[in-house]
Amino acid sequence: MSLSFLFELCADSLEAARAAQAGGADRMELCEDLAISGVTPSPALLRSVLDVVSIPVHVLIRPRGGDFVYSAAEMDRMRQQIEQAKSAGAEGVALGVLLADGRVDVERTRALVELARPMHVTFHRAFDETSREDYGMDEALEDVIDTGADSLLTSGGAPNVLIGAEQIGRLQAQAGDRLEVMAGGGLKLANLAEVVGRSGVTCLHGSLSRMRGAGSKRVSLTELQAGLEADLREAIRILQQECLEPAR
Repeated sequence: MSLSFLFELCADSLEAARAAQAGGADRMELCEDLAISGVTPSPALLRSVLDVVSIPVHVLIRPRGGDFVYSAAEMDRMRQQIEQAKSAGAEGVALGVLLADGRVDVERTRALVELARPMHVTFHRAFDETSREDYGMDEALEDVIDTGADSLLTSGGAPNVLIGAEQIGRLQAQAGDRLEVMAGGGLKLANLAEVVGRSGVTCLHGSLSRMRGAGSKRVSLTELQAGLEADLREAIRILQQECLEPAR
């Protein structure tokens, strides 16, 4: 019997959100400004997306680019963003706060998790910036679990999910049924099957390609949406037919 899987598309526009729905994504993480790894989407974008899709929308809660050590004013802003996402009808949020020494800020993250309920909460890739000699990923994972988050998005502390695949698998084994581990960061169609095979993780997150074969050509939003939808359909096909079928 085939294993179940979940694919979350990272969407940064209304066109990407439409492609997520049409292409078969299980849910999306909505953000803006992927050039800096994403920030919280505007209320206007969130409302427009919720008006046109029926799949679950999770909202990135990140008030700025850069590190994940936040001031009191930035924490206030994150609380406001969580309340806005909840009021708008989002089904989840992705967030994470670190201490200045690189450890997970359990206390302040837990407060945000509690504020977000009953929404689903993912601790995002701030996790991948925690590893250090006196604070391994195993300890960081236990801290994430202590925040009360439902899932963890990670590349295994590596530059991309392919390099970090084995570590992602170890994190999932350690978490067991206490936390869902989702592989994300540099996920591509070309490495999707290998990432699943090497990590054993069946929850995946990615933005896939936005500029399929565009080169220097100006590409319309319609073409971008169609290209992303095609990429997503292919990702789902790979998961269904190559990664998750029982061995013959």
